[in-house]
Amino acid sequence: MLINLLADESSAVVEESVQASNSGTINWNAIWNNIVNWAMTTGVKIIVAIIIMIISFKIINFICGKIYKRLERKKADATLSRVLMSTLRLALKILVMLGLVGYVGFETASISAVIASLGVGISLAVQGTLSNFAGGVIIVIMRPFVLGDFITSQDQSGTVEDIKLFYTKIITPDNRVVFIPNGILANNVIVNASIKDERRLDIVVPVSYNANIELIRNLLKKVSKECDLVKITPEPFVEVGEYGTSSINLYVRVWVNRQDYWTAKWYMLKEIKNMLDENHISIPYNQLDVHIHEE
Repeated sequence: MLINLLADESSAVVEESVQASNSGTINWNAIWNNIVNWAMTTGVKIIVAIIIMIISFKIINFICGKIYKRLERKKADATLSRVLMSTLRLALKILVMLGLVGYVGFETASISAVIASLGVGISLAVQGTLSNFAGGVIIVIMRPFVLGDFITSQDQSGTVEDIKLFYTKIITPDNRVVFIPNGILANNVIVNASIKDERRLDIVVPVSYNANIELIRNLLKKVSKECDLVKITPEPFVEVGEYGTSSINLYVRVWVNRQDYWTAKWYMLKEIKNMLDENHISIPYNQLDVHIHEE
């Protein structure tokens, strides 16, 4: 399109150059005059368009920032607000670019035709990207998680820090940043540990086959009830869960507030070990009986 525009504006130069070439001379004066004429018309428009683009982008960023802060003060949904502002900012910038292209002198109709013709080829080349875009829309609408939720997906666990149209950014407990494509999130299992206010804490305690099971059950219930983070209702559950290869495994199940899960788990593990030691109850290792037959 730029070539066509230049050809239209400098047709006189071309004709004069052809005539000059036929006569064996080049009319440099005519060429220079047409270059100056182009610079004073289209060139000025391009410079003005660049200045307008820079100013417009700054204004768009300022307005979108103000709207986002207002939504925050109104306590609007953080996830929806952030995604909508990102989309609005991008859409406004695209509109500005299209308007400036028309101002410079390009035919917007022809640009639309080129974009449409390239759309099919580009869509085939970026199927994964389009899938991520669709996944982002699904996540924003269906909302399986929001900002601040602790999720697990694709063997990755972390707190959701940002949701973009193409990917979701999570922060792992050891402060690593993981970017998960939205297409994968929208089409796979997502475990959200932040939706419910309470979580069940499960601990497996292996003891010897020779141990007094009833005594250990009572001791485990005592440790559970002495923990201030464990809820009284439902009552702590302690029962024989399975017969292992070298031990009887008792299951301890207690309910805690979501934010107290890890603190309660660390406390319970420590106190259970201390309780077993105080009562001379050992945690058996894996054992293998070997029998030798002599002939």
